[in-house]
Amino acid sequence: MENMKVRRFKEEDAQEVRNLIVRNFLEVNSKDYGISAMEKLAKAYNTEKVLNVASYAHMYVFEFDGKIIGTGSISSFWGSETESILLSIFVLPEFHGKGVGRKIINTLETDEFYVRASRIEIPASITATEFYRKFGYDYKNGVKELDNEHHYKLEKFKEAGLK
Repeated sequence: MENMKVRRFKEEDAQEVRNLIVRNFLEVNSKDYGISAMEKLAKAYNTEKVLNVASYAHMYVFEFDGKIIGTGSISSFWGSETESILLSIFVLPEFHGKGVGRKIINTLETDEFYVRASRIEIPASITATEFYRKFGYDYKNGVKELDNEHHYKLEKFKEAGLK
């Protein structure tokens, strides 16, 4: 998708980003987690939640035809200079499988939080785990188990200062 634009998140994007994330919960993640759990999560996932992530992370939006079709964020891992974490990576369901997710990962992996880190973690949904593994992220400490938020903790090691 060569007409896709990438830019940093702005406050006025919060509602559109929230709607994109909630659609993923209800239409995609519900296959792995069940619809009632995802409806509960969708209710709780308001624009405040999006703005909160944007307040400490570098959040990006990916636009096509003036519409936000993807989002992804990277942050320092609990204030660490050498560890970072990828968060809130979502693509509008109708754009799945079109290279948007790959573009999001590639963008986040050029961000300063990624470049400076030697370890990057992703709390991955069951749904997205295999996607992230294609980019070299693997189970933290080699352990494949769901945490209390029903995510797999994935990680990747690299030389700090290198993409």
